Amino acid sequence: MPFQKLGLHPDLIRAVKALGYVEPTPIQREAIPLGMQGVDVMGCAQTGSGKTAAFVLPILHRLLTHPKPGLRVLVLVPTRELADQVQSMFRECGRFTHFRVAMVIGGVGYHDQIRAVKEGAQIMVATPGRLLDHLTQRAFNLTHVDHLVLDEADRMFDMGFLPDIRSILSYVPHERTTLLFSATLVPEVERIAAFALKNPQRVEIARPGTTAEGISQVLYPVVQSQKMDLLVTLLKTTEMRSVLIFCRTKFGADRLAHFLETQGHPAEVLHSNRTQGQRTTAMTNFRKGRSRILVATDIAARGIDVHGISHVINYDVPLHPEDYVHRVGRTARAYGVGDAITLMDTEEQAAVTAIERFLGVVFPRAMVPDFPYRYPPRLVAPKYMTPWQRQAGRRAKFSRRPGFRRS
Repeated sequence: MPFQKLGLHPDLIRAVKALGYVEPTPIQREAIPLGMQGVDVMGCAQTGSGKTAAFVLPILHRLLTHPKPGLRVLVLVPTRELADQVQSMFRECGRFTHFRVAMVIGGVGYHDQIRAVKEGAQIMVATPGRLLDHLTQRAFNLTHVDHLVLDEADRMFDMGFLPDIRSILSYVPHERTTLLFSATLVPEVERIAAFALKNPQRVEIARPGTTAEGISQVLYPVVQSQKMDLLVTLLKTTEMRSVLIFCRTKFGADRLAHFLETQGHPAEVLHSNRTQGQRTTAMTNFRKGRSRILVATDIAARGIDVHGISHVINYDVPLHPEDYVHRVGRTARAYGVGDAITLMDTEEQAAVTAIERFLGVVFPRAMVPDFPYRYPPRLVAPKYMTPWQRQAGRRAKFSRRPGFRRS
């Protein structure tokens, strides 16, 4: 189905063509018509499936077909990087319209944000903490907002934004259209939907806890002390055009980036201790191909839409299966292809097992030829049983005891 058949405003169709979009993705095909009708939507789809355009296009259509003055759209996102991406999508899709977008995030001055709204922005993209600061100082008036978007709702819950979201909603009119989007519909997201949405239409494109079909996933068992050396070997022996490497801690990311530079692999660094200017520079250099490697914490696991990332490397195994899904979702975006590599120490086996159970897969294990492993890597996944299998095993063991008779 081409975009024209969705009934979008002609100015938006022009923008879609200029962006090179031909057909809507599954989440866009299902969510855009609902958003154009002005009903509440609860959407779930894999990372990289086009969720941002799935709410940007119908909102712009509503603004064009139901014109009113004032700030009418509020989009809440968990991170500054995601805010920048959403702002860019509004501007690209609205390039043939007159709408203005204000971005309200931490790490930058308050004055320019207040001025952008007072100069007539109809759309605001904000992180909850900074927006609540403005609201408590009465810098903004949200009484004309009739479209609210909660993007990456599960991540906002994980980051502790639920109290802020509740407070912000008290400033927004009760009569509004609310769109909630998430890559996973975990119980915490259902809790947010219960107080934020009214009789929402559910759009669930993929089973929660699935990765994109175009991602090739592999696991390299290696002791923690040899991870850096193995990573450098992989960078030297594998053709990697654009590499996103995830570390668990900010210190670990800095340390790994410094080591890579000493080995002839300069890398950008992205984590919450970096200034907004440093974070913007790192993302710009990585997005434009000036830097081949970006080392990041999970701040980059959500909402970073960089086309052409060929490899995602989990230097540290994530503690939560959902974080793995979002990390590897940075590659194979828009139904492309990509590789996800995980380096696993024996102490991380439990976390890997949890991820495999969550996804319903067993990752293939691999080793690098001629690498001087301190201990031979185990290339066979350990066997584990589901709770039902364990219960069945206990019943079978009990039934084999002498003197036991089945009734």
